[in-house]
Amino acid sequence: MESDGEQEAAATPTLGASAGAPVAGQLKGCPELSLEGDMREMAKTAVWSVSSSKPGNGVASLRDDSLDTYWQSDGAQPHLVNIQFQKKVQLQHVVLYVDFKLDESYTPNKISIRAGDGFHNLKVTPSEIKTVELSKSVGWVHISLSGTDPRETFVRTFMLQIAVLANHLNGRDTHVRQIKIYGPRLNPVPHQPFIFISRECIMYSTIR
Repeated sequence: MESDGEQEAAATPTLGASAGAPVAGQLKGCPELSLEGDMREMAKTAVWSVSSSKPGNGVASLRDDSLDTYWQSDGAQPHLVNIQFQKKVQLQHVVLYVDFKLDESYTPNKISIRAGDGFHNLKVTPSEIKTVELSKSVGWVHISLSGTDPRETFVRTFMLQIAVLANHLNGRDTHVRQIKIYGPRLNPVPHQPFIFISRECIMYSTIR
């Protein structure tokens, strides 16, 4: 556990921005969990693990659907959450719940999302999908896995890794209260080689 002095260290405000105001490019939190399009939660049957945890604040706290509990790391950065799937899946969004008002310097500030076939693959090949910075958020933070190419709307992978690279106020250990992983629903139209991800496309995908 960090000392009171470490936990309450003052952050240096960005020039031209008021203290606590989101910096341009940082992701904000939303009070409600909502997604556009026809998405489904993909990680219910996945195998979850973390790089470290405090007793009583382990990986199960990320998936208990309670915003009052949290995973707390207990080791050196980066802090890792590993999600392994039984087969290759299509993933489109990572959604985390964080609470800066309650967790302060334990709140993630910089996060890397990585994908691969397994731990060995993550170590030996370039696997980072994107790196994002979070504001001092309270709520659900949405991270899109879409690429720069508009046709790259999802990632196909056996494993996803979420790495907390830094916390606000230079905190060491981290708190994350919930993580959800979303992907497009299976194609309801048989014999189609592609997948519709919006209700409008699905509605007009067949001739009656």
